[in-house]
Amino acid sequence: MSVAARDEGDSVAREHRLPVQDWLVRQDPPRPLATLGVTPWRPEVPAVIDRVAEGEPAASAGLESGDRVLAVDGQPVKDWSHFVEEVQARPGERIDIEVERNGETLTLPLTPRARDREDGASVGYIGAGVAPVAWPEEYRREIRYGPLAALGQAASRTGDMTLLTFDAVRKMLVGLISPSNLSGPITIARIAGDSARSGLESFVSFLAYLSISLGVLNLLPIPVLDGGHLLYYVVEVVRGRPVSEHAQAIGLRIGLALVGTLMLMALYFDLMRLW
Repeated sequence: MSVAARDEGDSVAREHRLPVQDWLVRQDPPRPLATLGVTPWRPEVPAVIDRVAEGEPAASAGLESGDRVLAVDGQPVKDWSHFVEEVQARPGERIDIEVERNGETLTLPLTPRARDREDGASVGYIGAGVAPVAWPEEYRREIRYGPLAALGQAASRTGDMTLLTFDAVRKMLVGLISPSNLSGPITIARIAGDSARSGLESFVSFLAYLSISLGVLNLLPIPVLDGGHLLYYVVEVVRGRPVSEHAQAIGLRIGLALVGTLMLMALYFDLMRLW
């Protein structure tokens, strides 16, 4: 893979070639940029609590929306990422956090709940969120297309997403991607909410990606799906006669079992992410 990059303030771009033959193979969960050795720039996010989930350690400790975290066990907190690292590193351990609330400094005892990640590691979790931070204008770029160019871009993006979905299914079948990456209704609802809060463009893009993914999955050659009916038509063309009703009934049972198992697995991994 070729990557063109230039230093800040430099007008000359340099091309770098990265070997990606085994990129993301058996990565669980996949971390595309980390495995390339690239750390993206992110705006500094202040350690200010935006929302607190009921019944979680943050609520039990008395954290409230608007609290600014100043220190953990006497060590100053630089930003939200630093605070998250401190919390995740101490599952089940009591920590004292200093917060600023309405101009006053408070010390609150907090015990992060242990939570298993998808890779099996146990990390601390408190059930608190941070408000999204707007990116600086110099890092934002808006591209507008005319009607015809927009249609071409839409067709290109649809094709890319379709191929990506087929490739993801293939990698999952051969074991290159863990089934734990499956997402069910809970994860879909969460992502839909996050994209809706990000704006109309993000929400519509998410709906488009979801529709493409469902359409691709519907074309898989599994009975009970449209792809299964297409498979029967292909068999009929090859054999010169339709598939027997008995064979279709058996295929229907197999298809229902496969689809049902897939749905249960997706729901299971959704619930595991919550815990």
